[in-house]
Amino acid sequence: MSSTFLKNITPTLIEWRRSLHALPELGFMEYITTYRLGKELEKMGFNLYIGKEVLLEGSRMGVPSIADLESHEKKALDWGVEESWLDKMRGGNTGLVATWDSGKKGEHIGFRFDIDALPINESTDLTHLPSKNKFVSNEENVMHACGHDGHAAIGLGVAKYISSHNDQLKGRFTLLFQPAEEGGRGARAMTAKGWLDDVDYFYSGHIGIESLPVGTIAATTQGFLASTKFNVYFRGVSSHAGMNPELGKNALLAATTAANHLYGIPRHHDGITRVNVGRMTAGSGRNIIPEDSYMEIEVRGETAQIALYMAEKATQIIQAAAHMHDVSYTIEEVGVTEVVVCDDALIPKITDWCSSSEYIKEVLPVVSVSGSEDVSFMMNRVQEHGGKATYMLFGTELDYPHHHPRFNFQEETLLAATEAYICILNGGSRDV
Repeated sequence: MSSTFLKNITPTLIEWRRSLHALPELGFMEYITTYRLGKELEKMGFNLYIGKEVLLEGSRMGVPSIADLESHEKKALDWGVEESWLDKMRGGNTGLVATWDSGKKGEHIGFRFDIDALPINESTDLTHLPSKNKFVSNEENVMHACGHDGHAAIGLGVAKYISSHNDQLKGRFTLLFQPAEEGGRGARAMTAKGWLDDVDYFYSGHIGIESLPVGTIAATTQGFLASTKFNVYFRGVSSHAGMNPELGKNALLAATTAANHLYGIPRHHDGITRVNVGRMTAGSGRNIIPEDSYMEIEVRGETAQIALYMAEKATQIIQAAAHMHDVSYTIEEVGVTEVVVCDDALIPKITDWCSSSEYIKEVLPVVSVSGSEDVSFMMNRVQEHGGKATYMLFGTELDYPHHHPRFNFQEETLLAATEAYICILNGGSRDV
């Protein structure tokens, strides 16, 4: 039966994905995306919770500037977002939760779908599928370069199945369309609102990460690292570089000193570590001692203890660089993720449930990954309350890696991923 459903919904899944891809939005500024998803879910009959109803405002991290938020809010209104919807989201309170009660006793199942894009300028080369098929990003320096447009479309597909097959399902369903996954900023605020506190089974996943054939999925993953993201500001004193260089205090040198030494943090014998300086800006002219500098950095570790070690070492280096160049500094923590541990008990269940599917050809028990995921907050909350959780992968061949201007995925994976979740829905109902 899911096969017929998927065949019928295939053009819609692709259209959802492509229309979202063409209008990407950065984290906590997904005003239009939230509205578009919400209107689709509203038509399906879901109970909707929007913006400030969805997340704990004070638990957000790395919220954009007021000027950026207000600019995007105006853009959302101009695009056609209803004032009543925008009022719930103002100030960067984006995202939504859709709930459904089948009316029959059963488990509470939760799903997470991230919806934000990245600050990347998408390729317009005609060998790039979105360019060739005219759904390339319309936004300068904003791109769905990680597959979240696909995740959101999959979420709508799962919702459509729930709403049209209620008679076959049992229990309750909570679908979280999460803002600001990039940078580890959004999941913590949603989790703090309590959406996961009584969830029995929780599922999330990702298109790609590892290059796998379409139709191959992984029931669990291992290897996600705990991480901390920092914005760092150095403040010095400006002066004429030729006439009075001794009166200046060079904030650029403080930043470059910090950057060089961050990469020298000793690796930890207990596990994997990572460090990256992803952005650095400073100065205003060739003959002016730079008064200000700004850095965006992150550190990661295989365990919470190793991640803390990396964060502490990074902080010490930033402080030392500031003292060395006699400038002041500010360190702002703007994102964080935790370690992810999937429940192995779900492997045989997912394998069994997906055994007769049309679009899933192979279920791998586990795939090792790297990187970090703020879904860790959601998974850990479910597990702390006695539930089970996993993070899955949905195979696609990758010609270019995630976060690349030419990133794309095979759209057939939308069907495999949606069917995987449908199999889970039906299998969970059978097992109750």
